[in-house]
Amino acid sequence: MAEVLLKGNLVHTSGDIPLPGDKAPDFLLTDTELRDRRLDEFAGKKVVLNVFPSLDTPVCAASVRKFNELAAGMDNTVVLAISKDLPFAHQRFCTSEGIDRVINLSGYKCQYDFGRKYGVEIIDGPLENLYARAVFVINEDGKVIYTQLVPEITQEPDYGDVLSHLK
Repeated sequence: MAEVLLKGNLVHTSGDIPLPGDKAPDFLLTDTELRDRRLDEFAGKKVVLNVFPSLDTPVCAASVRKFNELAAGMDNTVVLAISKDLPFAHQRFCTSEGIDRVINLSGYKCQYDFGRKYGVEIIDGPLENLYARAVFVINEDGKVIYTQLVPEITQEPDYGDVLSHLK
């Protein structure tokens, strides 16, 4: 079980996050067209998983905007924005914000599949059952090469550190 902070208060996650060198766990999430999506669909590409609690918070929205901007310059890389927001909320956000370079995915349908496999399901506190803020980079062979469990949920991830693992 990992620990992170939410406005300085300790909260716990459902388990440990995958470590560099681990095979990335497959998952089942839902896209904005209500299609089920799995990690193995992106085999042969680098995959960035931008995981966050909800698009309805300023920091989460900022991270999706930033990864959308950064995705434009990434070769053979796909960025997945993942939360438990409904696919309709993801679609509305993308449309209103001009988000067109990331794939938005929701864990609403298979609530525990992604969060438990990646150790990001918050198990206590006011955001219980949502995802903690984290970033994972998976290489073309399906191996985790980078992880960042952001220690304070109200802070953005370290984008520079993520980008350094995509070169």
